[in-house]
Amino acid sequence: MDDRTREPENASSDEVDEIQRAWQREQPGAPVASIGVITRIWHIAKLLEDDRRATMLRLGVDATTRTLLSTLRRAGPPYRLTAGELAKRCRVSPGAISQQTARAEREGHVRRVKSTEDRRTVHVELTAAGHELIERTVTDLLEHEETLVSALTPAQRDQLADLLRVVLADLDHRAGLGSAS
Repeated sequence: MDDRTREPENASSDEVDEIQRAWQREQPGAPVASIGVITRIWHIAKLLEDDRRATMLRLGVDATTRTLLSTLRRAGPPYRLTAGELAKRCRVSPGAISQQTARAEREGHVRRVKSTEDRRTVHVELTAAGHELIERTVTDLLEHEETLVSALTPAQRDQLADLLRVVLADLDHRAGLGSAS
């Protein structure tokens, strides 16, 4: 059986529990409770990153382009954001969004449009080709990612989403970031 389709062997104890117990043994009194959360999040993030990269490759679009295009698509008509707002929503630096936008523009997925109100402001706008690409890929991606959380009941998904929202809001606050759109 393929490792990706095998059921978890023992969900009640895992390698993270072993790490936590080892640190408890090696440094008694050290605050090790966070290991059970943080280390699992790191492991899950790595697995999800690898999976998303492979899925995006299969769908014919790289992850950064998908993030850029889907952010513009979710903005609603006219599917346009300023470069600064796009960087914030994509959680990347202005320099990174400039490079991503330039590449997506060369590929015909977006266009840069100067604001009519303030010529210094540049909007990034989804083109018809970019709109078609994101429409074609987003459903496949979301359907696939549904399978990645299928071990959880709907109530467990909601509970986990609520808990992760609290952690993310706190970490955003500590980093001086606003909430993502």
